[in-house]
Amino acid sequence: MAKRKGGDYFGLPYIVSLILAIIPFTAWLFGFITRFSEGKILAGIIRVIGLGFILWIVDLILMIVSKHILRVLPI
Repeated sequence: MAKRKGGDYFGLPYIVSLILAIIPFTAWLFGFITRFSEGKILAGIIRVIGLGFILWIVDLILMIVSKHILRVLPI
């Protein structure tokens, strides 16, 4: 897949992606969509079921510290 420019959510700027990552519903929805668009079906399913809360916290911390959401899981 082509490398994305800008932030992690659909190529949006970092500050916009950070604001969207702070809001639980948008973080859940966009996290679900981005995982499926990257072909990470299992990670997308984990987002849909209850384990998404844990990943939301991890993504939020990583977005603040490294300016990217978690992308190392091959699932």
